[in-house]
Amino acid sequence: MKIKYNAPVILTYTLIAFGVLILCSRAILADYFTSPASLAFSSPEFYLRLISYIAGHGGWAHLSGNITIILLVGPLLEEKYGSGKLLEMILVTAAATGLFNAFFFSNSLMGGSGIAFMLILLSSFSNIRARQIPLTFILVAMLFIGNEVISILKIDQISQFSHLAGGIAGAGYGFLRGGKR
Repeated sequence: MKIKYNAPVILTYTLIAFGVLILCSRAILADYFTSPASLAFSSPEFYLRLISYIAGHGGWAHLSGNITIILLVGPLLEEKYGSGKLLEMILVTAAATGLFNAFFFSNSLMGGSGIAFMLILLSSFSNIRARQIPLTFILVAMLFIGNEVISILKIDQISQFSHLAGGIAGAGYGFLRGGKR
């Protein structure tokens, strides 16, 4: 039996995230693997950090929580949409979330939570038909949004904004792409 690298985008992201956590010090994580806390369009580092923050995680629990969701849902979506389109969705979601966060908040983001939630909501579109909204999407969206709104009331180090932004991106891609390759 042969092992297949079946979902190159998802598996490569996973390996990068593991590598960053294993090899990088806290200082390197803070400098290169957190989203920008403010808009700085003249800085090349600003653009790097708009994407690189999704590979940084605060610890093994943070990484395993995100990677578990991404590895469960991601390969199916990569097969459905193709590696190129899924990579585009991940990069656009990361950049848009990072930009909105820098514009509206003064903190930095770290981790792939927004990507995980983008994949969760995108997956509920797996059986979309013309002019129909899947009931599974409605239920997942209600549970997801309800949980995030309730979580906003807690004082913690979790950015519910990135979860919501990722979920909105996933829903948007699901509506726009409609399951087409």
